[in-house]
Amino acid sequence: MRTMKYIFISGIPVSGKSYLAARVAKAVDALHIEIDDLREEMRNDMELRKWVDFFWNQDEVKYWKNTNCDQQWENLKNQSEAFWSAILKRIEEVQKLGKSAIFEGVNILPHLAAKDLSFPGIVLVGDSFEDIFERNKKEPRWGKTEELQRMEAEGFYDCERPRYKAEAEKYGYPIFSDVKEAEEKLLKILQ
Repeated sequence: MRTMKYIFISGIPVSGKSYLAARVAKAVDALHIEIDDLREEMRNDMELRKWVDFFWNQDEVKYWKNTNCDQQWENLKNQSEAFWSAILKRIEEVQKLGKSAIFEGVNILPHLAAKDLSFPGIVLVGDSFEDIFERNKKEPRWGKTEELQRMEAEGFYDCERPRYKAEAEKYGYPIFSDVKEAEEKLLKILQ
């Protein structure tokens, strides 16, 4: 009988988490679970709606000009902690299916994973600012203009990246800038 294996991929937006999870899931015949897909369900919960729409409800120009790195991380941390019980519920539902799975999303913060997940994970932090900016322009998360997409990419790379790295180091999760190196590590874990 085949042992079910689980892993998570966390890290900054547009670092390649979804791409990596899809490739590895296909290679090892595992489920690819995108935590971001839970947001529509969470929007129906009045307590979580505030956090689902938190960033979209901001004036993005004012947000990026007036929010320092500590505040940005605190916002992401508060959002992730608010979502955490829904994320854990989804993970438990998937585990009941009896199939290996890769869970990926920005809201799987290392401090939360270390507290409640019994399986390994990695943190993907992106190769360079230029790479993050180019990916963000192709698939904007929020900003409608290139100037806003640049501000957003700066928030991801300059603000969130060091904090993901610090948490990953604190809780012992491997950190990758390069998607290929991360893929090799995940394949070793899951095969």
